[in-house]
Amino acid sequence: MSGETDLIKLYSARILSLAADIPHLGRLDNPDATVKRRSPLCGSTVTVDVKVVDGKLIDLGQDVKACALGQAAAAVAGQAAVNTSLDVITTGRDQLRAMLKENGPVPDAPFEGFEVLTPAVDYKNRHASILLSMEAIAEAMQNAMTAKDVSANR
Repeated sequence: MSGETDLIKLYSARILSLAADIPHLGRLDNPDATVKRRSPLCGSTVTVDVKVVDGKLIDLGQDVKACALGQAAAAVAGQAAVNTSLDVITTGRDQLRAMLKENGPVPDAPFEGFEVLTPAVDYKNRHASILLSMEAIAEAMQNAMTAKDVSANR
């Protein structure tokens, strides 16, 4: 019975609600960078498109093909990432990873919404799917900023 109770906690109504309402769902027409990440363990994929201006993420598009936990994580990331810098996003990504893998605290604002995923700490096979969106957003932002630096120095 406790295994069933744990699964009910893992797939709470809040997680399922987030999974059903992912912000910035869909692709951008003319992104500064695109990154696709895949979890080899479960096959979940996330593709993100970003637009970056003056070091801040100003627009985001997400194509999410993941379990409910990966979708919920994409929802939290999508709600919090726009209008933030690469440093804020990489800090949030690193804090999320530490929360999942090292039983660390919930990420700081604006990513405190990842608190909803604390029941997944015990499910290591779900961690990669949960991390996909934050990893993809951070990588895409870095790529966009690098590309802008290269074109500015030409």
